[in-house]
Amino acid sequence: MNVLLCPLNDPGYLYPALAVGRELRRRAHTVHVLAGPKAAATAREAGLDTSAVTDPRALSVTHWTVSGPEQHTAVARAVRTLRPDVLVTSVLCHGALVAAEAAGLPVVVLGLTAHLWPYRAGGAGPADAHDRTWRLTETLKHYEAVRAAAGLAPRHDRFPDTPLLGTAFLLRGHPLLEPTDAEMPPDVRHVGPCWWEPEPFSSELLPDDRPLAYVHLGRTFGGTSLWPRLNAAFTAGSHRAVVELGRSGTPESAPDADLIVGRRPWMGPLVARSDLVLTNATSAPVLGALLHGKPLLVAPNGSEQQVLAAACLRAGVARRLPDPGTSAADLRAAVEETAYDPELRSRAREIGGLLADGKSESRAADAVEAAAR
Repeated sequence: MNVLLCPLNDPGYLYPALAVGRELRRRAHTVHVLAGPKAAATAREAGLDTSAVTDPRALSVTHWTVSGPEQHTAVARAVRTLRPDVLVTSVLCHGALVAAEAAGLPVVVLGLTAHLWPYRAGGAGPADAHDRTWRLTETLKHYEAVRAAAGLAPRHDRFPDTPLLGTAFLLRGHPLLEPTDAEMPPDVRHVGPCWWEPEPFSSELLPDDRPLAYVHLGRTFGGTSLWPRLNAAFTAGSHRAVVELGRSGTPESAPDADLIVGRRPWMGPLVARSDLVLTNATSAPVLGALLHGKPLLVAPNGSEQQVLAAACLRAGVARRLPDPGTSAADLRAAVEETAYDPELRSRAREIGGLLADGKSESRAADAVEAAAR
């Protein structure tokens, strides 16, 4: 079987696809990764062959709302050259979905940790259903624009989310992170984290034994910055923090705050060393925390963050970071109480164990093989 991976090239999307690609290659399938220069180096570190994409925006999550036509062009060109039997792509990769449809290829979509769009039935109530419908409507606008630009005829699907789900849509979380009565669309299944990341730099492993929190920042989406609360929570408190900037902006750490700030292509060893993970609640830090049995302190802004933060709170693995304007003493207390709460720690270890035992890369590779058949 010939597989083309065309994930978004940002780490939170690239690394899970590489995990699946490595398992498919282990099964003796031919695997190519469509990648820009930086992602190509990472794919080669993962042991996979690459096919170059020249437009840096085509597979960038930062530009997903406007770069669909460029993405479609890049994926369609790779399909003509490599002649794959199946595509594996990321959620929000509308150009890849359209290219697969035009070429008559099955396409497997690697989703996030929790489901973003409407359930077929059940859920967390009317407000949640309204937000999910709004999110789907906005996503479809971008998808349909790419489809129109490619000259494809209108689709007539029974459910509006059908074209976004591909042949199979793989969530990287666990059913315990969804409402208990939620009924998923039939093409959506949970496979687990599909966890891979590059080898860490030994100089960054922080060997001392001071209590540590791992902080992973996401985009603010016009919401509130975490920096004022981080500075307060980690000044004269019980823990120091190592802060991963992710795709966030310029750091705003205060001189007296006990923060180690940087951008790293990995997080696992630092999460393992930490007592808790403080995050806006995007997939990678949430999964990293749970796989290491660490409780979460969440402060969501927009998009996926609200959905996944609610899932973590509902599952009993997280607390919410106090609101802006909360006193420094209360913020410091929130860090310490989250770090040592026995119920949060126990529940995080329980769900993390279920995720780790799920053989996620194998289950995802099974889904790719089934789609190709």
